Amino acid sequence: MTSHVEVAPPRDVVRPVARPQLRYIVPVGRVLFAAIFVVAAFGHFSSQSVAYAASQGVPLPGLAVPLSGVIALVGGASIALGYRARLGAWLIVLFLVPVTFTMHRFWAVGDPMMAQMQQIMFMKNLSMLGAALVLAYTGAGPVSLDARRE
Repeated sequence: MTSHVEVAPPRDVVRPVARPQLRYIVPVGRVLFAAIFVVAAFGHFSSQSVAYAASQGVPLPGLAVPLSGVIALVGGASIALGYRARLGAWLIVLFLVPVTFTMHRFWAVGDPMMAQMQQIMFMKNLSMLGAALVLAYTGAGPVSLDARRE
């Protein structure tokens, strides 16, 4: 008598959704996630953004702020298009870590209302950091330029 034993797939395998029509959720999610980085990146080339970063103690703000704009733009576009999305996600991680801990130091703000606003921005960035780490692991998913290359 032969018995059939099912072996569970490895836990780190990302499986596509059983219903093919749901595969379009992934690119929509990528675009929605990436939109904030792509749109905000252009503001990093203004003198006001450089001046604000300088007031927050960012070293070499004239270089750091435009460079962070390029990193956010390239990372966001990469994720939105699903082209080398893992690399794009790592660029977003590279962008978010220093920005979160230098620009949104709510614990150092005296005004309670501003402290609360900075805490909200800090937590928003942490959630986006988590999403970027998930994308760095899973990749672009279906309906992406990366999927076409595979």
